[in-house]
Amino acid sequence: MTDGKTVLLVEDDPAIALIIRETLVDECGTFASVGSIAERNAWLADHRPDLIITDVVLPDGDGIDSLPGVGVDPATPVIVLSAQNTLDTAVRATGIGSYDYLPKPFDLEELTASVRAALQRRAEPAAKADAGQADSHGLVGRAPAMQAVYRTIARLASNDLAVLILGESGTGKEVVARAVHATGLRRAGPFVAINMAAIPRELIEAELFGHEKGAFTGAHSRNAGRFEQAAGGTLFLDEIGDMPLEAQTRLLRVLQSNEYSTVGGSQALRADVRVVAATHRDMRALVADGRFREDLFYRLNVIPVTLPPLRDRRSDIAALVRHFVDAGRHSGLPDRQFAPAAMQMLERHDWPGNVRELGNVVQRLAVLSRDTVVTARDVQAVLHDNIDGVGTAEPADLLARAVDDWARDQVAEGAADGDIHERLEAIVEAALFRRILREVRGNQLEAARRLGINRNTLRKRLGQLDIDPAHP
Repeated sequence: MTDGKTVLLVEDDPAIALIIRETLVDECGTFASVGSIAERNAWLADHRPDLIITDVVLPDGDGIDSLPGVGVDPATPVIVLSAQNTLDTAVRATGIGSYDYLPKPFDLEELTASVRAALQRRAEPAAKADAGQADSHGLVGRAPAMQAVYRTIARLASNDLAVLILGESGTGKEVVARAVHATGLRRAGPFVAINMAAIPRELIEAELFGHEKGAFTGAHSRNAGRFEQAAGGTLFLDEIGDMPLEAQTRLLRVLQSNEYSTVGGSQALRADVRVVAATHRDMRALVADGRFREDLFYRLNVIPVTLPPLRDRRSDIAALVRHFVDAGRHSGLPDRQFAPAAMQMLERHDWPGNVRELGNVVQRLAVLSRDTVVTARDVQAVLHDNIDGVGTAEPADLLARAVDDWARDQVAEGAADGDIHERLEAIVEAALFRRILREVRGNQLEAARRLGINRNTLRKRLGQLDIDPAHP
């Protein structure tokens, strides 16, 4: 119990108010409960609480927007409760300087812990909410896993720390990066993105840091790099796990010193950017394998944001479908409704390509469906044509899922111990060797070079796998 502390609850649902009262009554000296903004303002006229817990949607207005300006000490911590579980709500809660934001339904133990912590220290002075943040910045969903993402983004609004966004391909990592930028201190500056996997390794440093005229063959004029283009804003390094080691070394020096020079240049330039990186790879595994610098990983991983795969937030699929239908309509696609059976089929699908694949399917349905109401048969046909996401999921993700399915079947069929790895290795290796040999027209020396193995090792394995290099 925190003796002498006064807690004010603003909640219009009597049942919820009663549960919170019974949970917190022993945590404070005085517990008061009101059900509207008018009652709250009247109570605040005569009392000074040590903590305010408030709902957002109240009978006579918005519990967040109406709080500033009613005479509350700016140092008074505020805990926001809301069933309006969007990034906008989390950002607005942060905008009033709230101590915490708990989406409904909330865990009573989490609420109690937050109340105890809030009463033990004073919150930072409240800041004015920014009217320019009145949307969810493209993020859709109210699943618990997304609430954690919203809360993290909201807490990043008042600082300039580096962010590392993790998640499978298609989960919306760039959307989150843009939301971090749009709600942060640098939102008035540019947002500049670069995909590490799409840039030839020999050009990455020139792309990032720019180059001077004559720095290399083809450099006919000075070119500003992404760090310079993003000055005052956010630099988004997508697929950071694919960055070559030599470029990682230079990026680390820039992050340590906040200075860089162009390729072929000698003048030190200031790196005035917030760095947000993203990858679908297992970064700790890359570090363990020596393919990613550990010190750079920790520089980037100051604030990690992990995005859930769509199969772990199926409750958000209906809202995402509506979002994609609305976006398509604004782009000239026909409006569509989804029959209950059609929506159920979408919600049951595993979506290996995640939100990106869902958006692709919804747009295709909007074009191909003959009626305004999409049926289960329409969905089934499109999902079949989509081959369960082959067109939208990353090949590595599909391979991992295929291996998972194969291994599950082997275990179910009682495969002999000690045999599974060897057989899988043969299947994968044979497919890899055949593809590379076709690409190099049977040239074993070139195939060995691309595979990164000795030519004699390749010839031995081709024999063991019964592969004719001339006709793979």
